[in-house]
Amino acid sequence: MQVVKTIEELRSIVKWWRGEGHSVGLVPTMGYLHEGHKSLIVKAVSENDRVVVSDFVNPTQFGVNEDLSTYPRDIDRDAALCEEAGADVVFHPEPEEMYFPDSCTFVDMDHLTKGLCGKTRPTHFKGVCTVVSKLFNIVTPDRAYFGEKDAQQLAVIRRMVRDMNFNITIAGCPIVREEDGLAMSSRNTYLSPAERKAALILHKSLMLGEEMLQAGERDAGKVKNAIVEHMKTERLARIDYVELVDADSLELVKTITGPILAAVAVYIGKTRLIDNFSFNPGQEKRE
Repeated sequence: MQVVKTIEELRSIVKWWRGEGHSVGLVPTMGYLHEGHKSLIVKAVSENDRVVVSDFVNPTQFGVNEDLSTYPRDIDRDAALCEEAGADVVFHPEPEEMYFPDSCTFVDMDHLTKGLCGKTRPTHFKGVCTVVSKLFNIVTPDRAYFGEKDAQQLAVIRRMVRDMNFNITIAGCPIVREEDGLAMSSRNTYLSPAERKAALILHKSLMLGEEMLQAGERDAGKVKNAIVEHMKTERLARIDYVELVDADSLELVKTITGPILAAVAVYIGKTRLIDNFSFNPGQEKRE
């Protein structure tokens, strides 16, 4: 496995792979990889001849007073995980490699980015769409892999690929959780022992909402209120949002008649965590 830092070198490698007739998978990440990321890489390795993992803390998706400078980084650890998972190349550029000093071109989206995380992080998805578009243009993958924990991001990327006619298949991969249910995240490292325990309220509250839906409740407001009230039982939790939205359009729903996404963002201390579940009426509970 190789770790490359320049666009030119990566393009040269991909060109050689293409000349040999190989398919290419891409797993975009911001590094500090965990078992959730590893599951994406393993999936990509199983479906492609060659796999690139990007390991890049993208500055354009961080807003003012967000955690760009403190975001955890460990490329040696990341490279070891990628090699173990079967990746062929880790792309680890510096910001100066990805963005020209006078860069003034961005990829942005309306509608899907207005609610959920976009409501309190208004520039976030502009940065996401821009860097993912750049990675797609650099790697030209056949398939790209994203985790379902970042459900809004996955929906945004899928819509961008459709709208911009990228010839790429987007694969969403299930949330990977700790044994106690906490969704794996690089930001979990910020949590103190007490905060780590308190963070379980996200999954527990969502499970309560999912149980209501499984039992036949279809009033989105009632489900939302139950999730919110359970969240409030944890004194270290401060809710950013709790919403039930259409799985495709991400518009708020009142009555649940089709596939929906129940998504939450909660501050545990100073750390913002997200979690979600999907639900489709008439289908059995997904394990």
